Amino acid sequence: MLNKIIRYFLENKLVTSLLLIGLITWGIVTAPFGWQIGALPSDPVPVDAIPDIGENQQIVFTQWQGRSPQDIEDQISYPLTTYLLGIPGVKSIRSTSIFGFSSIFIIFSEDVEFYWSRSRIIEKLNALPRDLLPEGVQPALGPDATALGQVYWYTIEGRDKQGNPTGGWDLHEIRTVQDFYVKYGLNATEGVSEVASIGGFIQEYQIDVNPDALKAYSIPLHKVMQAVLKSNRDVGAKTIEINQAEYLVRGLGYIKKVEDIEKAVVAVQDNVPIRIKDIGVVTLGPTTRRGLLDKGGAEVVGGVVVARFGANPLQVINNVKAKIDEIAPGLPKKTLANGVESQLTIVPFYDRSELIYETLGTLEEALSLEILISILVVIVMVYNLRASFLISSLLPIAVLMVFIAMRYFGVDANIVALSGIAIAIGTMVDLGIILSENIIKHLDEAPPGQKLIDTIYNGASEVSSAILTAVSTTIVSFIPVFTMQAAEGKLFGPLAFTKTFALVAALIVSLLILPTLAHWFFGARIKSKKIQKWLNIVLLPVGIACLFLGQVWAGMMLLAFGTAGTLKSLRREPGKDVGTIEPSTNQPVKPLFFQTISKSANWVLNHAEIFIVVIGVVWLLAKYWLPLGASKSLLLNVVFVTMLVGLILGAFSLLEHFYKPILKWCLDHKGTFLTIPSFLILLGATSWIGFNSVFGFVAKGFDVVNWDVRTTKVWSGLTEAFPGVGKEFMPSLNEGSFLLMPTSMPHSGLEYNRKVLGQLDMLLTNIPEVELAVGKLGRVESALDPAPISMYENVINYKPEYMLNEKGHRVRFKVDRKDGFILESGDTLSNEEALTRGVSYQDLIPDDNGDYFRNWRPHIQSPDDIWDEIVQVSKIPGVTSAPRLQPIETRLVMLQTGMRAPMGIKVYGPDLKTIEQFGLELEEILKGVPSVKAEAVFADRIVGKPYLHLNINRDEISRYGLNVEDVQQTIETAIGGMKITSTVEGRERFPVRVRYPRELRDDPESLGKILMPTPTGAQIPISQVVDFEYVRGPQAIKSEETFLVGYVLFDKKVGFSEVGVVNDAQKTIQDKIDAGELSVPAGISYKFSGSYENQVRAEKRLAIIVPLVLATVFLILYFQFKSVSTSLMVFTGIAMAFSGGFLMLWLYGQVWFADFSIFGTNMRDLFQMHTVNLSVAVWVGFIALFGIATDDGVLIATYLDQSFERNQPGTLKEVREAVVEAGLRRIRPALMTVSTTMIALLPVLTSTGRGADIMIPMAIPSFGGMAFALVSIFIVPVLYSYREERKLNKTQP
Repeated sequence: MLNKIIRYFLENKLVTSLLLIGLITWGIVTAPFGWQIGALPSDPVPVDAIPDIGENQQIVFTQWQGRSPQDIEDQISYPLTTYLLGIPGVKSIRSTSIFGFSSIFIIFSEDVEFYWSRSRIIEKLNALPRDLLPEGVQPALGPDATALGQVYWYTIEGRDKQGNPTGGWDLHEIRTVQDFYVKYGLNATEGVSEVASIGGFIQEYQIDVNPDALKAYSIPLHKVMQAVLKSNRDVGAKTIEINQAEYLVRGLGYIKKVEDIEKAVVAVQDNVPIRIKDIGVVTLGPTTRRGLLDKGGAEVVGGVVVARFGANPLQVINNVKAKIDEIAPGLPKKTLANGVESQLTIVPFYDRSELIYETLGTLEEALSLEILISILVVIVMVYNLRASFLISSLLPIAVLMVFIAMRYFGVDANIVALSGIAIAIGTMVDLGIILSENIIKHLDEAPPGQKLIDTIYNGASEVSSAILTAVSTTIVSFIPVFTMQAAEGKLFGPLAFTKTFALVAALIVSLLILPTLAHWFFGARIKSKKIQKWLNIVLLPVGIACLFLGQVWAGMMLLAFGTAGTLKSLRREPGKDVGTIEPSTNQPVKPLFFQTISKSANWVLNHAEIFIVVIGVVWLLAKYWLPLGASKSLLLNVVFVTMLVGLILGAFSLLEHFYKPILKWCLDHKGTFLTIPSFLILLGATSWIGFNSVFGFVAKGFDVVNWDVRTTKVWSGLTEAFPGVGKEFMPSLNEGSFLLMPTSMPHSGLEYNRKVLGQLDMLLTNIPEVELAVGKLGRVESALDPAPISMYENVINYKPEYMLNEKGHRVRFKVDRKDGFILESGDTLSNEEALTRGVSYQDLIPDDNGDYFRNWRPHIQSPDDIWDEIVQVSKIPGVTSAPRLQPIETRLVMLQTGMRAPMGIKVYGPDLKTIEQFGLELEEILKGVPSVKAEAVFADRIVGKPYLHLNINRDEISRYGLNVEDVQQTIETAIGGMKITSTVEGRERFPVRVRYPRELRDDPESLGKILMPTPTGAQIPISQVVDFEYVRGPQAIKSEETFLVGYVLFDKKVGFSEVGVVNDAQKTIQDKIDAGELSVPAGISYKFSGSYENQVRAEKRLAIIVPLVLATVFLILYFQFKSVSTSLMVFTGIAMAFSGGFLMLWLYGQVWFADFSIFGTNMRDLFQMHTVNLSVAVWVGFIALFGIATDDGVLIATYLDQSFERNQPGTLKEVREAVVEAGLRRIRPALMTVSTTMIALLPVLTSTGRGADIMIPMAIPSFGGMAFALVSIFIVPVLYSYREERKLNKTQP
């Protein structure tokens, strides 16, 4: 059936052509890179930087203005949490009670649909029992988004026409524009869930009453409130008709200005109206705020755009930018005193599209380099230009097909998903190599007169089943990734889909399209020598024209091809060019010498096109890869790439050359040879789980004879050298931004925190590599941000290492002969001088033949160095240290655990004081754990906020005829300032608040003088009925499943793994408990939490699924070969690959490995070698390796079966000859597969762009594993020969 399909598409080229054109066009339309090709529409795959791996979460947000966290917890959070626990599908409920509001986070099971869960919550909230919550308190469902949806932060600033900051705007003016114009405009954008405001002042009407005037007029405070309320009202009186015209009647009474309130009548005494202005002062002032924004030390107003759940983040950001362009011209403007016209301008300070574009740029570059490498490897190994282009054409076609599948299967494009394509390149090329190499062999061996189409069909059909088996094993090997759940499933599920799409696409292209392309490529010939000659001559002026147009590479390639073709057409026929010297000449005759030179020249000229392509590809590869860095010249990079690729290909070429004698030796010395792979597998296992774990049984054996071998120098040395691979969930993605989240002391006020935040931002901005630092304290006006005023969030945008364009690609700039950058002004500066001068992108001149501009100082080599500088400058008294965090990473951690650190301890207890005390004890213990970063350990200071309690004396109030409500209303209004009503001024709304003047409520003595009206009309000081008490209380109260909880946050030191650090911390705490140094109070329990839990959960699942998948792979091999022994032989490739991958991980952590320099570049730094922990990303790399590791074995075993079926050996010598014949036939494609996979991974291993942090751990196992899997080209023939020889010995007498 499969072969019939191949023949159909080979014979019906029109169908194949239409299919090919359709797939390419459709792929371009759906590509996530935003390609705009002529009139083609654009329907790209949704794009984000990283998958949303947060919990399936909804938020119930409840405001109760002016209430303490304890009131919020007791009267809102706790009863509402218990009520909501009954919703179907609820997995967990976390709540936070902070001054003025409650946030309840409801985490649903992963199988619960997002909007279905919202409808269930709304149903519950609509059916709240009447007495569950205080009167007037109304809980609301939060936005249909998560904190990860915060894709765009901005400030609103006054700018002139050139875009320079001008100032001249008050914060309340800007906040009004933000709240009533910008916010609503952006909220109407497609894909936006909400726009939340932060910073500045919300304007309000403030009525500061004079208590002496109130007493003189005998007016209680509640009458003032009633007067204000009655002075702010519009009414409608239907309609009237005048002269047959209908008029709408309105009674206008809304407050429009301060005078309107001042004229409001409170009471009438002796026919004299007493107005508000007689008993108080009315002003426009700022309302109380619980959050602000600071930019470089100056307070600013801004907002955050939150993308709706499931929306395409990049599309949302682009929509928001389009909306900003639309509303920007209409924003207010004014002429300042200095004559400058200033207009309010929306200025972004966090734009996730930059990270998305940089991540896509990294992957786009990686895919391009892998395609170039594939061309290079195939040319060198096959020595056939047409075959190299045939194989390489598979990659772009298959990748475009992947984009189509992603678009319509709902798989978003992100760093992890697109990495699936990058790591599948080796397998994809492998299919093309198998097919093309077999077609070439059939072309070489085809009998005279056989049609080309039949030859190509025979070559394709012969390996079709082997290709199908190879793809099947690879796809099946990825089943474990499909079975992952929770965070790891969301993270790597898209990768599993894209890799599967890539393999299926490669299979379709290989079997349906490549045979037709092969027929065209190998059948196309220009038979007319005259046409060939003129075509080559035309290439020369075209090449020169390209040089003049600045297209150096294209021009040089065209000139080289034209020159080579012209020389070929001009050379004389063989036999006439040398060795035929006339006898009459007296010149010495050296026919042998000239003949040798002539043959060499002819050979070079005959293969000139291959040499030209190899040189051109290497040059292009070096230019865009720049492995040594942009600081080194292009020539050095070309030399290095040539050396690196040449070394690997040279080694494989030598192996191919000596394969026959090596294989013969292995067949003659089977036992000796098999000890080599056995040792390598043991070494890999030791690298993985550690020397002690592998050889622990030996030590236990010596324990029997009372010899503790563990203390010997050899044993302890090996234990130290092979400790085993550490574990973590995921390596951090370099987002290009840091999020510094320190906290101040709980008792600190807003003004103090504002000063500290401004100081911190100024210090951060002074770091040369920091582009922008914007700090937030407290919360934005959103349910997604339940933060107290003591919590800071500093978004620190640092410059990329090299200057980038808006699409995230590095840009070259014009330089002089001394590599000095030429500026638009005509000045020439070195890179360091330009940094000192603060040169920007606009000052430089882009030039494709120039150099990259480095944004970092020489001693700054990585983001780690920038973070070290941040830590140094952020050491401010009264501010805690903070773990290293990034915006997206932090949002994910907080969504999963509720904590603002990657790992921590949750302490549950009966009361907050006990929880805090035990947390402080754990803090001290954790600081002593060697693998824990001591400065990052911090236990919640829960009970540290100063409270001023006004305790009502019930005896006293009853003596005056008062009740509790009377006293509380006076406290709430006079001290807190009760909101009475809101004005309606066009589109704007401002609250009206009544209170005592600030100077009369600044201290307890003044508060005691607040007057209380009594039923007799007399007014008494409130100090006569209340007692003042200072206590320490909670700043915020957190709970999980209704149980009170506190957090102890910590972080790991560099070089340690998450799981290892948690294990160390658990052991240390348990040892302290066992030793009696730590006592766990009654009712206290604790548990470790963090992203490491995802790794532990994933490992448990993989421990079950991976063996099942390996068994399935074995079954597929069995169905292919119908032999258990043959399947086991092929299966050895997985064991070898497994050991190679772990050995490579071990070598990466050894400081001596590759610790040398070439051209001044250290190889460990180049390949970013450091300790790599066993994360889910690494496991995915291993799983991807399993499929391709069996490919070589499948091929060789297939040809061994065919060879033995064809030759029918009857002696031991004939058996070994048949084995060698099969091995020689498949050695080249096997080596091509391994070399292509390994070399294609080199750009990934050296990549420093966004997303490289995740791609590199996935690539390391494949690189090391493929090197070891190559041994299968000897193992399979040796084991096959051993089996056949045994069969032969049994049949012979």
